[in-house]
Amino acid sequence: MKIILLENVRKIGSIGEVIDVKRGFARNYLISKKKALFASKENIKQVEKIKQDLSKKDQDKKKEAKLIQEKIKNKKYEIKKLSTENKELYGSVKPTEISRVLEEIDKVKVNPSLIQPSKEIKSIGNFDVIINLHPEVQTQIVISTIVQEDK
Repeated sequence: MKIILLENVRKIGSIGEVIDVKRGFARNYLISKKKALFASKENIKQVEKIKQDLSKKDQDKKKEAKLIQEKIKNKKYEIKKLSTENKELYGSVKPTEISRVLEEIDKVKVNPSLIQPSKEIKSIGNFDVIINLHPEVQTQIVISTIVQEDK
């Protein structure tokens, strides 16, 4: 299925590009998330007109992503969790929890879908977490899980 990208999408293409992708990916992800339009003649003409606006928006998003990156780059965040005697957590640390910690500590809003732990956080220790702030801006933080004392 031919589509026109409305924003830069990592490993797929850049703004205004007409690309061929699988129908399900186009419908369920790109078009539903307003990242692309179906490539009809009218839409192609329309995207040509608004290409400058789209690239300006993309530059603004990139600038914002770089500011967030500077704030949280290589920082270490602690999350207190209940654990068993053999250092296993009751439940794992999810991206939504990491997002909440970033907002509480550094007043930074990061969508949980942009947070990628290198492996599932299910025990006590330090874990690397990659955050994709923008298709061209990525940063890494460390999540340290520590034992929460029973009250």
